[in-house]
Amino acid sequence: MALTHKLREQVARWPYAVISVLAAIAAFGAYTSMYAFRKAFAAGTYPGQQYLHVDYKVWLVIAQIVGYTLSKFYGIRFIAEVKGAKRGLTILVLVGIAWLALLGFALVPAPYNIIFLFINGFPLGLIWGLVFGYLEGRRSTEFMAAVLSISLIFGSGFVKTIGQTLIHVYHVSEYNMPFLTGALFALPLILFVLMLELMPPQTAQDKALRAERLPMNAQERKLFITRFLPGIILTLIIYVLLTIMRDIRDNFEVEIWNSLGIKDRTIYTKIDTKISVIVLVAMSLLILVRKNLRAFSIIHLFIIGGCVLIGASTVMYSLKMISAVNWMTMAGLGLYLGYVPYNAIFFERMIATFHYKSNVGFVMYLADSMGYLGSVSILLVKELGRPNISWGTFFKEGVTIVALVGGICGILSLIYFLQSARKSKESKTELKFSAI
Repeated sequence: MALTHKLREQVARWPYAVISVLAAIAAFGAYTSMYAFRKAFAAGTYPGQQYLHVDYKVWLVIAQIVGYTLSKFYGIRFIAEVKGAKRGLTILVLVGIAWLALLGFALVPAPYNIIFLFINGFPLGLIWGLVFGYLEGRRSTEFMAAVLSISLIFGSGFVKTIGQTLIHVYHVSEYNMPFLTGALFALPLILFVLMLELMPPQTAQDKALRAERLPMNAQERKLFITRFLPGIILTLIIYVLLTIMRDIRDNFEVEIWNSLGIKDRTIYTKIDTKISVIVLVAMSLLILVRKNLRAFSIIHLFIIGGCVLIGASTVMYSLKMISAVNWMTMAGLGLYLGYVPYNAIFFERMIATFHYKSNVGFVMYLADSMGYLGSVSILLVKELGRPNISWGTFFKEGVTIVALVGGICGILSLIYFLQSARKSKESKTELKFSAI
């Protein structure tokens, strides 16, 4: 502990840009490593198994998402109140529990091993908030958060490629594959978490530009929601839709590609790497925008633009104007142009715009809890109400809804926050003159 404190003091003397780059790499590496423990099972298809007329893999996905969803509800309080002293150790303990659950999944026969995916999902749902806590409230948060968020895209495809390689090249069973994939990332996870622990706290300039980030008690959380309620409702609608379709793409990407007639086990990494680079560049450029309200408005345009891209590419694919690969690439890019800002910089710039002393973790976990609850609900509707529809067709219908509803709500959200910022500015001006 004392050694870590001394090293952190030494790192604080380094150039700010160097610290930011190393922190971004560490956050990206830590969260990508976490994905090995979370998404590797999705590389398997587990064919020919149904329980209660629901596909076995769907049960696995539902079990993990239920655990993940409950974790997000718990995280509304836990992440909002967490202090930084034991953040690194907490990450390692939580991922260790998830890894042991994958061992149980490998050793216990189906369908009894489904419960271990639930156990796996709960601790992993807290990792994002713990990792992002190292990065928020900085002058370079956009850059660091953009790099971190690329792990949401790259990590999923990369882990599925590794999982498919273990299955088809090294002939590892689909049940042992998730645990072994996690084993490959155990040491990298420890290394990246240690790097994050060396991140110095907010500087005085960080606090002046981005507002101080503090733990929030129950009363403070209630006041925050009341203050921004209309905007939060619109945000939740968009985010729930994006989470549902992004999660379906993540968990059933193998099945979606198969239904489109494409069976290339490297396609996941190829497509997701392209999307990662585009999103990384777009998000990182926001570091150049110093005015918080302007940056917050541009983030809204990313989200609205993502919805437009999803809708346009789906229409073009339906009219046979583009190929399935181009459609999946464009629709995936649109999804992540909308989804990534919420996980990285939307709430960061929202707090900075209104200079509200709070933290990103609380409002992010509020959104996540609703998003994953929606994801579970849609999976049940699909399996119980429309079990014969292919994942490709289901995905196509879903992204069409995201494009329409998400685009409209994105425009309304932008209008609300611009008006709210104007009223806030007018109120401060009135207070200033009344004091005179």
